[in-house]
Amino acid sequence: MAPTITKIESVEFGYDLPDVGYAPNGFSIVYEPGTTTQRKLFALRIHTDEGITGEYVGGNSPAAAQINMVADYLIGKNPLERERHWSAFKRALRKYDWMGMGPLDIALWDFAGKYHDAPIHELIGTYRTEFPAYASTYQGDRNGGLDSPEAYADFAEDCLEMGYQGFKIHDWGGDWTDAEESAETVHEVGRRVGDEMDLMIDPACNPNTYADALEIGKACDDAGFLWYEDPYRDGGVSHHAHRKLRESLETPLLQTEHVRGLEPHADFIAADATDFVRADPEYDGGITGAMKIAHVAEGFGLDVEYHAPGPAQRQCLAATRNSNYYEVALVHPDCPNTQPPVYEGEYSDMLDCIDEDGRVQVPDGPGLGVEYDWDDILEREIGRRTYE
Repeated sequence: MAPTITKIESVEFGYDLPDVGYAPNGFSIVYEPGTTTQRKLFALRIHTDEGITGEYVGGNSPAAAQINMVADYLIGKNPLERERHWSAFKRALRKYDWMGMGPLDIALWDFAGKYHDAPIHELIGTYRTEFPAYASTYQGDRNGGLDSPEAYADFAEDCLEMGYQGFKIHDWGGDWTDAEESAETVHEVGRRVGDEMDLMIDPACNPNTYADALEIGKACDDAGFLWYEDPYRDGGVSHHAHRKLRESLETPLLQTEHVRGLEPHADFIAADATDFVRADPEYDGGITGAMKIAHVAEGFGLDVEYHAPGPAQRQCLAATRNSNYYEVALVHPDCPNTQPPVYEGEYSDMLDCIDEDGRVQVPDGPGLGVEYDWDDILEREIGRRTYE
């Protein structure tokens, strides 16, 4: 008898980020001593008649709304038929951004790994079990943290001493956007650690004009940066704009964090609008969708770089040849990074998660390879939905 899904639970919970507030744009989180910000996530459990539960913690409110649209479809279905379910979700959510597909698909993969008593990367096909990491900073602040080019360079030196092989700048945004200061930061970080680390910058679509994007990009050329990410206020979605910028710069672009799904990624590549390809198992249709993107990039001879840290990202990276780094984000010298405190055991995506060689390992337990602390999650519960 094939296994059957009997119930799905989605639990919203919150956790505090000490010394973290918001930039003047009202959206980007930054270091702000004395302020506490609550972050909200969702914990998903897919129950089956096998007594095995597929789990995933992550997601956001738009994803939860889409899960509410399609979760009932899974009740009574075989959880191992991921490709069939992925295709059904894709059509059902075609009017939206497909964000709801990711958590469901990841939880189905977690079930499959537990069902077969193997980590997910073994089910896909293992390429490696450890990989180098880069430190990916918070956005810059004006509160005594990452508030100057020198502060970024100091933190880069600290990360280098810890063992990190790469360092990515998230510079200032909102009312703090200043292309000249960002360019100075690129030069200062490059001067301090550029001979010993791979360097990247992600302005997070804050630069206001083409001239601003070009000024930062020219500084990246001077400093020999590995990539330049999301340089435009367009939201990172214009093929034409990024192709034009590529023609003016030597530094490779890394795009597609803000386009969703397989075909828009393929279109970005075919339009010569990026050099590296971005994928995220939570954003891009789960592990199923992220691996499709990785294979499309491979077919074009490009590398895929997975966005953000997490057990799903580690499982994907372990099964991907054409990828360079694991992103440890968001990190800061004076406050903890943004990852949720939801794991039992030793799994961590905090700043100190790397080994002495600057590498992280893929969890080797079944499924995602991690155990969630459900007692703690449920103590932080804000609300829930149950489908059965």
